[in-house]
Amino acid sequence: MAVHNHPQRLHGFHFSFQRKAATAPQTVDTAASTATVAHALAGLRLLTGFVFLWAFLDKTFGFGYATPSGKGWIDGGSPTKGFLSSVAVGPMESTFHDWAGAGWADWLFMLGLLGIGVALVSGVALRLAAVAGTLMMAFMWIAEWPPAKHLSDGSLSMSTNPFADYHVIYAVVLIALAAAGAGATWGLGKVWARLPFVSRNRWLI
Repeated sequence: MAVHNHPQRLHGFHFSFQRKAATAPQTVDTAASTATVAHALAGLRLLTGFVFLWAFLDKTFGFGYATPSGKGWIDGGSPTKGFLSSVAVGPMESTFHDWAGAGWADWLFMLGLLGIGVALVSGVALRLAAVAGTLMMAFMWIAEWPPAKHLSDGSLSMSTNPFADYHVIYAVVLIALAAAGAGATWGLGKVWARLPFVSRNRWLI
């Protein structure tokens, strides 16, 4: 009786060891995959944040790229006048023309660029950044109005896609980064989430 039971106990122990050995690499692979995804999202967050920050800096100081030197915000230039006054299509064409160069529009636009850029680069308040950024991209999408084949003067709009242009992509990226909690890697997301007022107001994460 004892002779027959002994091999069974050894066999059972051996089988358990084999199962653990087989599942260990899967656990390691899962952890590595999770870390890779977190780093990829963090890199996307930083790059997207720099897009917004650069737009703010260039429009403020006029580095000579999208904003000519001497035409920056600090030089008296308007960050919204050139873009909004050139809107030539869409249901809000006349409204955007009225807004072009208005002080409140300049401040709102520039604070939006700065706030979204800082939030993304630092990894904090990503939900607020996603809401503000999506709203900004929606207005800019309406201003360019990709569904139109022709502008109001009859010329070709040169739209490359009637729906999925870069404004839509940026909005989706912002939402995805907030939903994934991408501020925890290479950012201050974890520190921010532990702050008392943020803990009490989860929408600030």
